[in-house]
Amino acid sequence: MDSTWSDSQPIYRQLRDRVVAMILEGTLNEGDPLPSVRNVAADYRLNPLTVLKGYQQLVDEQLVEKRRGRGMYVAEGARRALLKGERQRFVEEQWPRVYATIQRLGLDAAQLLATPPSPFERRPGPPGPAGAASTTAAAGTTAPAAATPARDDEPETDGPPHGTAAPARGKS
Repeated sequence: MDSTWSDSQPIYRQLRDRVVAMILEGTLNEGDPLPSVRNVAADYRLNPLTVLKGYQQLVDEQLVEKRRGRGMYVAEGARRALLKGERQRFVEEQWPRVYATIQRLGLDAAQLLATPPSPFERRPGPPGPAGAASTTAAAGTTAPAAATPARDDEPETDGPPHGTAAPARGKS
């Protein structure tokens, strides 16, 4: 998992998006357990409630299922549902721009398909339908990562609880 967070959206949403990317890329398969909330929080210095909120979004979307006392697992059909949504988003949002560019430049479809992308544009992932994993990258979805310092709207996990003062240091 990546070790940086962006300020462009909440961390719980970025965590959710990174787990989605891991499912699409085949890093997490249907039936696989998600890393525990405690482990993710500790490894990436996140508030456990932030991790739980990101995981809960996946449960609400029926991509992950809770198993009482055992953890959270990737649900059956999660990858298929995600691919369907990603493909639809690509066709509706990205394809019109790509198609317009192809037309404007006078490119031939056979020529484009015969030309591999540069190594810098290629993302590792399992072979699958063309564009399945790469649409995730184009849509800005990435896999879970490590933490940056807490933001104003999120308490830090290393200091005293919110609203309490740290013990005074020095002579009394």
